[in-house]
Amino acid sequence: MLSTGTLKDRRGLWAFVLGVIAVTAGVLLHVPMFMMGKDMGFRLYGMPMGADMYWGMALIVGGLAIAAYGLLPRNIAQQLAASQEIVVSPPEDAPLTGAHWRLMGVLVIALVIDVMKPASLGFTLPGMKSEYVIGQAAASFLPLFALTGTVVGSIVWGVIADIYGRKASILLSAVFFVGTSICGAMPSFAWNLGMCFLMGAAAGGMLPVTYALLAEMMPSKHRGWSLVLVGGLGSIGGYFAASGVAALLEPIFSWRVLWLMNLPTGLALVLLGGLIPESAKFLLARGRNQEARRVMRRFGSQARSPKPFEVAELAASKATALTGAAFFGKLLALSLAALCYGLVNFGLLLWLPADLIAKGYSMELAGTLLAESALIALPTIFVTAYAYSRWSSKWSVVGSIAVTIVGLVLLLRLEFAGHGSPVIPVALLIIGTNALIAMLLPYTAESFPLRIRGRTTGTVAACSKAGGMLAQILAVLALVPALGIVAIAILFPTAAALALVAWYGKETRGRDLRDLDVDGHTFAATGV
Repeated sequence: MLSTGTLKDRRGLWAFVLGVIAVTAGVLLHVPMFMMGKDMGFRLYGMPMGADMYWGMALIVGGLAIAAYGLLPRNIAQQLAASQEIVVSPPEDAPLTGAHWRLMGVLVIALVIDVMKPASLGFTLPGMKSEYVIGQAAASFLPLFALTGTVVGSIVWGVIADIYGRKASILLSAVFFVGTSICGAMPSFAWNLGMCFLMGAAAGGMLPVTYALLAEMMPSKHRGWSLVLVGGLGSIGGYFAASGVAALLEPIFSWRVLWLMNLPTGLALVLLGGLIPESAKFLLARGRNQEARRVMRRFGSQARSPKPFEVAELAASKATALTGAAFFGKLLALSLAALCYGLVNFGLLLWLPADLIAKGYSMELAGTLLAESALIALPTIFVTAYAYSRWSSKWSVVGSIAVTIVGLVLLLRLEFAGHGSPVIPVALLIIGTNALIAMLLPYTAESFPLRIRGRTTGTVAACSKAGGMLAQILAVLALVPALGIVAIAILFPTAAALALVAWYGKETRGRDLRDLDVDGHTFAATGV
């Protein structure tokens, strides 16, 4: 059940619950339209929309606004000012407790639900192309709108998380998921595009917020592997969940069921939100001291007021922390690495099967190549988590970029030689990019100060989708170049990202966040 303490000083638990009920009711008003297509294989294209559907959409829009009203706190400026007078020491030296394991488990489930949403697009496209009678160029608008939504959501939700709290932004994503399930009853392709953008915004926004929250809650000696493992398991679980639902339900209820699944999974995420704690500093700044102390006891944190000399040192550190080549170089390095990941994952690898068939490879090889390579890459999540936490966070990220570069070089050799097996270069590309994205957002969350952690992690997450946006724009315009040219175009910025991360990146493995974060590195808590 959703914790009432979560919304105690906000504009009201009643507003959030009322908003969720309104959104859910709006979705349910679309179900009769879906059931009308039962005898036609759930094909609804061209059917007129009834008044109940328009009322349902109005309820969804109103419900989203009411839920947001209930989540967002009052007196933002006053509360932000108050938060500067509180020092919270993260649980850097605390052992793992049941609270830590429960948080990891809940966030894995949350990420599975989150990743499942955009992962379902690949399974809906064939059915949508058939029902709406559209070609590949028009169908490319769907992933383009979804990726555009993830870019916008990563940035907007990052700002929301820094101002309104990590938990509020996760709950807001969940309510958006519920609302977008009406795509399962939409009779036109245009409505699907609009809802796909909103779904992408919610999915893209939740991922960086989850990493920021986990980075602030985990002890330093466990932070690295837990961040990478939670992210990796969530991503893999999301793709398996999407493919499982597609295999079990799509043959019966058509592609539309993949959209309708946003209703139960979104509501499940709302309920899971009751198990996700808010940061202690956020609670203390809002006067919820008793709740903050409970959270700190569970996770081993402490809090106090800063001493006068600490306030002066903090002000001096803030004056230079977010300026200069070190800050911008690090942000550029991680953003460029994320952009290259998007170009490989949402561009080159998607275009590869058609290119192989054009070169004379069998359709069976082209169709199974990515699936087989993904199975090869699965164990790398555990290897990556081990290397990131036990060897080096910085050089593990650099190593994943280097593996991606080797894959690009071998693919170029295959392209120009005109023969040979594509399995090794493709496997290296998938291993390298999967390892990179599993580490990149956790590494970003550890590398930037607390007060901008949500938005910097959101910026890097947005760049990981921006590469896919560029690839889909080329597909929409039918301007996809030869695969060899694509590989060359990606190779150079990837090499630049490797050099920049190696130069500007900082080692975060096992280090106290107080040493990495100018907002609190001089403060050793003595208790409250």
